[in-house]
Amino acid sequence: MSRTSRQPSSLLRAATCTGVAALALTACGSGSESGTASAGSGSVKVGLITKTDTNPFFVKMKEGAEKAAKDNGAELSTAAGKFDGDNAGQVTAIENMVAAGVKGILITPSDSKAITPAIEKARAKGVLVIALDTPTEPESAVDALFATDNVKAGELIGEYAKAAMKGKDAKIATLDLAPGVSVGVQRHNGFLKGFGIEEGDPSIVCSQDTGGDQAKGQTAMENCLQKEPGINVVYTINEPAALGAYTALKAKGREKDVLIVSVDGGCTGTEAVKDGTIAATSQQYPLKMAAEGVKAVVTFAKDGKKASGYTDTGVTLITDKAQDGVTSKDTAYGLENCWG
Repeated sequence: MSRTSRQPSSLLRAATCTGVAALALTACGSGSESGTASAGSGSVKVGLITKTDTNPFFVKMKEGAEKAAKDNGAELSTAAGKFDGDNAGQVTAIENMVAAGVKGILITPSDSKAITPAIEKARAKGVLVIALDTPTEPESAVDALFATDNVKAGELIGEYAKAAMKGKDAKIATLDLAPGVSVGVQRHNGFLKGFGIEEGDPSIVCSQDTGGDQAKGQTAMENCLQKEPGINVVYTINEPAALGAYTALKAKGREKDVLIVSVDGGCTGTEAVKDGTIAATSQQYPLKMAAEGVKAVVTFAKDGKKASGYTDTGVTLITDKAQDGVTSKDTAYGLENCWG
């Protein structure tokens, strides 16, 4: 979710640009070849496939991969789905990258289950595959996972919201991602756990899917307010959805008396916490996920050592309105570290 330069070789560009109708691919055509490592025949080829190339979270992830590729003498190619959920596009990207001779692929799966056959084919051909941010189903479909503990991220904002309500009856709207997407399910369930409730609790008065999109977040919030005008707590899957919710609340004159909590901790989202639009967010670190992934592929290429298992890349609750019993850091820390 591109704004920096990327440098696949001519061969890799030709391969990844095949099937461009199915994908939003970067580095196709005659773009700049500066910014990553030398594209010589001895370079380790690494592929990065994100859910989209417009979401700021994935933009930052790409920046981390590009810098790590340059620092570690690797050649990076990137691809993304046209939209969050574009499994066919990600399958095509995997096939093209394998054909182009990548040593490893880093992927944020759009569909955690449907992508696994393509991943298995790549691994059978000796390609190291590492999931970033979003686990596959099963998690063992990839060699390793570098990600935030999304349950913990949701739990932190749930605990915060519960404390901030100070015993007041809650009427909660959950603005979620999409059915069956593991990262969305984990954050949602973590929020409920942190708030001390379970699915079906009567305090949850509305649940809507947003795809993590700001405009859809606004529409979802409008729908929820029609259903229950007295909503006073809003959980959102990410900060674009939170900003959309805020717009809808402001239109109804409710922006000052509804608590909005979210997940991601991007720089824009952290600024929204600083100005009071969002009460708190759980900050995660996509740049670190991608950088560690690139280094793992380079290590594999050099000595055959495979990354394995789950690596927690960390999460921090960011707010300027700390609550007793809930560990947090302020927005000065959040802005210094946003998505780093």
